[in-house]
Amino acid sequence: MKTAIIGLGYVGLPLSIQFTKSGIDVLGLDIDLNKTNLLNKGESYIKHIGSKAINEIVESGRFEASTDFSRVSECLAAIICVPTPLNKNREPDISYVLSSAEAIAPHLQPETLVTLESTTYPGTTDTELREVLEKGSGLVAGKDFHLAYSPEREDPGNPDSKVAIIPKVVGGYTPECQDKAIELYSKAIQTMVPVGTCRAAEATKLTENIFRSVNIALVNELKVIFDAMDIDIWEVINAAKTKPFGFMPFYPGPGLGGHCIPIDPFYLTWKAREFEHNTRFIELAGEINTSMPDYVIGKVSDALNVQKKSINGSRVLVIGLAYKPNVDDDRESPSYILLEKLQAKGAEVAYYDPHVPVIPMTREHAQWAGTKSITWDQRNLESFDTVVISTSHDAVDYLQLADWCPSIVDTRNAMTGLEIKPGQVIKA
Repeated sequence: MKTAIIGLGYVGLPLSIQFTKSGIDVLGLDIDLNKTNLLNKGESYIKHIGSKAINEIVESGRFEASTDFSRVSECLAAIICVPTPLNKNREPDISYVLSSAEAIAPHLQPETLVTLESTTYPGTTDTELREVLEKGSGLVAGKDFHLAYSPEREDPGNPDSKVAIIPKVVGGYTPECQDKAIELYSKAIQTMVPVGTCRAAEATKLTENIFRSVNIALVNELKVIFDAMDIDIWEVINAAKTKPFGFMPFYPGPGLGGHCIPIDPFYLTWKAREFEHNTRFIELAGEINTSMPDYVIGKVSDALNVQKKSINGSRVLVIGLAYKPNVDDDRESPSYILLEKLQAKGAEVAYYDPHVPVIPMTREHAQWAGTKSITWDQRNLESFDTVVISTSHDAVDYLQLADWCPSIVDTRNAMTGLEIKPGQVIKA
């Protein structure tokens, strides 16, 4: 079952690798010619996915990358793995999904399976996506071609996160559509989790990430409260997680990052309004999480006050541009918000990230494109008035940081257990 995987990013590329390793011929489709050229040469452009893995699937003869979407006609299945961001009004933007559907629809063959993996609101697959595919192909979903939704469950940078062993939720437009999707995915993934409809599968993905967003908001709120009581939230969480039932640890931070948690909950809040329901709990969690950069800025001000300095005119270094440890993924990173808020208050700002040596072009923070990470050396670090640890990469030498920087604002508990001077570290 030759399969087209549309969108070769953090979701589509790992899926392509697993499918190819499982004996499925894969045609990787992407609009970025630079990406497809690199892949066809056996080179990776995602840090946690090594070029060795890409070279292996290319040399196997089972993988090829292309920008020619008409070649979907060669395939018996097409899986859409493209971004679903929010627009400037914080509303769902499924334009990448629909433009992908428009590109492949004229080339769909009868009996082809089309699966959407991009996170979206319930109803996208069986309404907007189905309508575009039917209009462009002249085929009818559930009769002439198969349609399904199966949410991605990628965890970039987690070595224990393997495509083959993460259970796969699948919802079909019809029972036959579901059977066809399970037939395909079970060739590469061990465990199938069928649900009754595409909408149930779409809601499953949103529920998973809303659960995380709400619980992160809870510990972020507790962090602020406990700080006022001179209690260390990290110590409390570490103690609470020893309970073998009824508790799951979540950890505070400077804000939410990545393509899922800051975005996905608002897909449901937007859709809920169509049904005249308010999602107060979800929206409150969003308010708490988006307020965290301001809380960190307040701690930066405290750290500088110790030195009888203000933010205005001070030099501030943000450590970690990626949204999570040990990856090069900077999507929706709260580090951008910290840089912008500090700069707006008059600080001279810079960043250090061994995984993001140069800031790429982004939709929301284009002004930072091309900015380079500072070089990690004593002279550079000693030149800053304070340092903010926004992302705790393993590659950062925190012992050197403690030796070289007299003022550190730690949002990730990275400095705990190290020998530090009294008042040197402020937790945020």
